[in-house]
Amino acid sequence: MNIKQVVLRHLEMELKAPFATSFGSFQTKEFILVEVIDEDGASGWGESVAFHSPWYNEETVKTNWHMMEDFLLPLLFQAPIEHPNELRRRFSHIRKNNMAKSAIEGAVWDLFAKKNNMPLSEALGGKKKQIEVGISIGIQKSVDDLLRMVERYVNEGYRRIKVKIKPGWDVDVVRELRRHFPDVPLMADANSAYSLEDAEHLKALDEFQLMMIEQPLAADDIVDHATLQSQLQTPICLDESIHSYEDARKAIQLGSCQIINIKIGRVGGLSEAKLIHDLCQKHNILVWCGGMLESGVGRAHNIALTTLENFVLPGDTAASSYYWERDIIDPEVTVENGMITVPENSGIGYEVNRRQVDRYTTFAKVYRA
Repeated sequence: MNIKQVVLRHLEMELKAPFATSFGSFQTKEFILVEVIDEDGASGWGESVAFHSPWYNEETVKTNWHMMEDFLLPLLFQAPIEHPNELRRRFSHIRKNNMAKSAIEGAVWDLFAKKNNMPLSEALGGKKKQIEVGISIGIQKSVDDLLRMVERYVNEGYRRIKVKIKPGWDVDVVRELRRHFPDVPLMADANSAYSLEDAEHLKALDEFQLMMIEQPLAADDIVDHATLQSQLQTPICLDESIHSYEDARKAIQLGSCQIINIKIGRVGGLSEAKLIHDLCQKHNILVWCGGMLESGVGRAHNIALTTLENFVLPGDTAASSYYWERDIIDPEVTVENGMITVPENSGIGYEVNRRQVDRYTTFAKVYRA
């Protein structure tokens, strides 16, 4: 692949409803869409999953644009690419900025799969024809509102319910959920809202047979998570703490978790995500694919990754219609009885709807080698 042109587009899409977590609430999703075009005119698509504010990690939409424009695209244009895995090394001297790296690398993976006339899932080594998915529900105005939402998505067939928690919205809320839905696979996501001093309080969650509690402690911590895991019956899942293969290796060695949520953007791309998947499989650590409120492009990458063997827990890749009035891909992602059928077309398997992309684009810029 000889990349000759890259188009960066800044998009703004309105969520159907505000999405609230322990770190904030928002309804407009800003993101960057990356299109890489090679000398033959073929193109591949990637998506930056950074938010407009540094809530989830230190990256933002603006910093991602800066990193791509000033550092990563010049490296991309340096030489032809035989395989997308090469970008992991080519970008390695740029510290962190994983979401910026992932957006470009994802577009190159899509292009690579298209030029080899295979689905992205197959290019990654995935074999599943369908993937099991759950739903992620933000903090609601009332417990009754939450119960109504859970009932709706259980009836729609989603295989797992994830609810956001924070101090003051945790044990009592989960107790009510369990009272109404005793058998539903349920997990709680804390987004780093607690400290080790809250260990006794978090132990109260053990009675509810949760699949996991996700990232209860600080985003940069694996040591205290090991201490907390030794005190809890509920499996801890690490999310924000895992930025690389090395982070995963150390967390596994310390016993910091029993499950890892692999997000492509957080770890720097599909190549790194696959390495983490393989490491976890070797050490019997279960993995699943988390979501970042992606548009259809990022959602398609998640679907492809989830076809790998050790993604045995339902991910966050809900239907397009859960988030958007109209997604930017054709067909939109649909869920039937908690399952998504993996597309068989080449690349990400969905066609980017340029008319919809133009509708949501606030500005764009073309870069040439």
